[in-house]
Amino acid sequence: MKRFKHFFVVDSNIDDVWKFYTNINHLKIITPKNMRLEILPQGNDILEEGTEWRLKARLIINTKWKSKITYLKPYEYVDEMINGRFKIWKHLHKFNEISNNRTEIIDLIDFHLPFGVVGKLLENYTMDKLDEIFEFRKKATIETLQKDLQI
Repeated sequence: MKRFKHFFVVDSNIDDVWKFYTNINHLKIITPKNMRLEILPQGNDILEEGTEWRLKARLIINTKWKSKITYLKPYEYVDEMINGRFKIWKHLHKFNEISNNRTEIIDLIDFHLPFGVVGKLLENYTMDKLDEIFEFRKKATIETLQKDLQI
C-alpha cells in the first residue's frame, strides 16, 4: 500500500474551512476542470458519517466510483472508495487551527492499485498525478476561501 500526503495553510477560519470541505459541492471547485468531474445526485450535500455518493470523472479514462464517509468528527473526516478503480482508497481530511484566521489542511491517502505487478508499476505515476491534482486543490482552496466565496 502507498501513502500520499499533502498539506498547506490557508488564511481562513477553521470553521469556514470545515463548512467548505464538508459540502460535497466543494469538489466542483477544487477539482481540475480537465477531469470533468460529475457528482451524481445522492441527496444531501452536507457530509455526515455514513454519507455515500457516486462520482464520475476523467482519470486517463472515464471512471465512475462510489465513496462513503466512514468517519467524521469536527475538523477531521475519512472517505473510502466502496467501488472503483482502486483496490483500496482511504482519504483522511484533517484541519488544524493555527490561529484565529489560519488553518492547516492535511490530506493523507492510503491506496492500493489492482492488477498485481502492473499496478505496482503504476504507483509512481499515480503519486505524480495525485501531486498535480492536490496542487490544483491547494490553489483553488486558497483562492476560494481567501476571497470569501461561497459554494
